[in-house]
Amino acid sequence: MKRVFLSLLAAFAWCGLAQAAPVSSHPYLGVTYITDTVSGHKMHIVEIDLTAPGIGFAVTPASGTLNGIPATSTQTTLNFLNQKQAQVAINGNFFTPVGTTSSITANVVGLAASAGNVFSAFEQQPIVPPVPVTPDQSYAIVQYAPALNIDASNHAAIVHRDSNQPDNKHVLEPVTLYNDISGSAQIVTDGTVTIPTYSASGPLYTNGTYSNSNSWYNTTRARTCVGLTQDNKTLVLFTVDEAGGSSGMTVGDAASYMVNNLGVYNALNLDGGGSTTMAMQDPTTHIGSIVNASSDSTNSPIQGRLVALNLAVYAQPVPEPGTLTLLFVAAGAGAILITSRRKKATRTRIGLNQNNKTLSSRAIST
Repeated sequence: MKRVFLSLLAAFAWCGLAQAAPVSSHPYLGVTYITDTVSGHKMHIVEIDLTAPGIGFAVTPASGTLNGIPATSTQTTLNFLNQKQAQVAINGNFFTPVGTTSSITANVVGLAASAGNVFSAFEQQPIVPPVPVTPDQSYAIVQYAPALNIDASNHAAIVHRDSNQPDNKHVLEPVTLYNDISGSAQIVTDGTVTIPTYSASGPLYTNGTYSNSNSWYNTTRARTCVGLTQDNKTLVLFTVDEAGGSSGMTVGDAASYMVNNLGVYNALNLDGGGSTTMAMQDPTTHIGSIVNASSDSTNSPIQGRLVALNLAVYAQPVPEPGTLTLLFVAAGAGAILITSRRKKATRTRIGLNQNNKTLSSRAIST
């Protein structure tokens, strides 16, 4: 059967039917893994069917405090994947401090929750002194940046801060916060790309650090984004590299790709640059590895950056089909119908009689 499949693939390629970029596979039930390269931008994408059986999620939990604020223990995305024995993982929120090379405790920036424990709140910006709080974003992060919530039943939605609640841990949407991650801003809103702008009155604008013509969002870097389709039933995990021959993307370009190529309706920009990591467990060997090209250089060999928060995805193996039928049509040769039941297979050659009106068939041993 293996030889038959390879022969069929070669024949389809000869007929001009071979798959072109992007390349997709289905390593787990409800999980589609896509790689694509466009104009030197190498992307790794995972689409998750939130209605598929066996899909589940985990977010890095709080572990102690730092500066009197609940914090997490930093670890690489790959280590988190392996620790949780999950199938897919990506990095999540921005965090402080950054640039460390050993495991530490770090503060997560923005809303974060793990298994129902909301341990980090929506935040004003900038958060780093001596820059005062202003309507401007703190280089990247807008005030009270929205978050992605996935509840215990895998219902997902982008959620926004309820300003009437002083603890900044409540949202406007009628949902239960369970597993939550957030980033710098909502970059796709109702199918439209929505890149933040500066207020023209804050210090980041007036001191020349950034402006609307020189925005942090217009820099070309590795990016991690997360999005939902319009029906909120498909979760999209998106990364683009700035290493391994890839030139990275602006946030606007990443958002446009997600809208135009992946059907994303709402999306957030997460921590990027050296933090950008996508890790996956091989469905055959069950060994986890980084699938993208990490641009972090603090660890050797490169295993990805230590980050404060990761999102892991659980999924079940793809079930082996009881019966698989393929129909291959070759010009002038009729057709070969292949029916496989587990390891036993039969082939039937189907063709036309001389009058070209009557089908005939004969069995072929395997």
